[in-house]
Amino acid sequence: MQDAAFLTTATRHGGGLLKAAAACPDAPRPWLDLSTGINPEPWRGPRAAEAELNRLPDPGALVALEAVAASAFGCAPDRMAATAGAEAAIRLLPLLLGVRSVEIVGPTYGAHAESWRAAGVATRLIAADQAAASQAGVLVIVNPNNPDGRLTRRADLIAMARARSAVGRWLVVDESFIECAPDDSVSDVVEPGLIVLRSFGKFYGLAGVRLGFMLAAPDLVQHLRALLGDWPVGADALTMGRGAYADLDWRARTERALAERTDRLDDLLAEAGFQIVGGTSLFRMTRTPHAARWFQHLCEAGILTRPFAHTPDGLRFGVPTERDFPRLQRALEAFA
Repeated sequence: MQDAAFLTTATRHGGGLLKAAAACPDAPRPWLDLSTGINPEPWRGPRAAEAELNRLPDPGALVALEAVAASAFGCAPDRMAATAGAEAAIRLLPLLLGVRSVEIVGPTYGAHAESWRAAGVATRLIAADQAAASQAGVLVIVNPNNPDGRLTRRADLIAMARARSAVGRWLVVDESFIECAPDDSVSDVVEPGLIVLRSFGKFYGLAGVRLGFMLAAPDLVQHLRALLGDWPVGADALTMGRGAYADLDWRARTERALAERTDRLDDLLAEAGFQIVGGTSLFRMTRTPHAARWFQHLCEAGILTRPFAHTPDGLRFGVPTERDFPRLQRALEAFA
């Protein structure tokens, strides 16, 4: 497997099954995609009705979605705005904040640095132990971190938010995976300089719906709404978001099931010689001196994982469904 375009995609972010299939045309089908941290067993409530797809989204449906999501997050509806995934908010933050410098606790999700650099803002990656001392105009922390699951405790985030707000600086907390660590969420915290990003697609397994939220002070939320226009998300996002966030029984069952499958995955990976170095209940970060060989071997078995340019000995595994565990186990056992 020498496809440079595929390897570039694979190390930049998860997904890219079409490029994987082209790079490994003899791999078994269908592919098993373990390259992302997306729940492989999504919420299965109703989608938008055909009539809703035939017209522009109703403003009242957006208000209803944001009210249900706000209740789930523990914040007031006027402190949040729906976006087409957390990614949309990430890309718009430079326009909203107009700062000169940004520090990002890394290594982490690459879109944060990409968006600020594209806007001409001085951008620097820092270590976690440097965060509290940051004097940049914006400090970005992904919590839990993607890709290693590193967790910054709620109390520490609140202290940083208050200290930064007092001197006119911003703290951006990306909580795209926070359903895996709900006790450390700061979505309910009200601080003038705190911005929280939320993702719907990860935990609810519906990344293609493209739904996320930005939580911030009401004036900043209104600024974002003006940039997004009248229809920031589509009909499926409005309908499925309302249904999923209100389905507390599904959430509780899913939390338990993911925890059980994560334990099982850890056992399989440890038996195969991987060192588990972090993760959440949606993905596991591993280290192995044979990461490149493992990545290729698994691709040839039709299983896509996530390698990293910045961590050559790292390989990340999404959490499989129960029916996919045997396939992964066979592939792990066949490595030579």
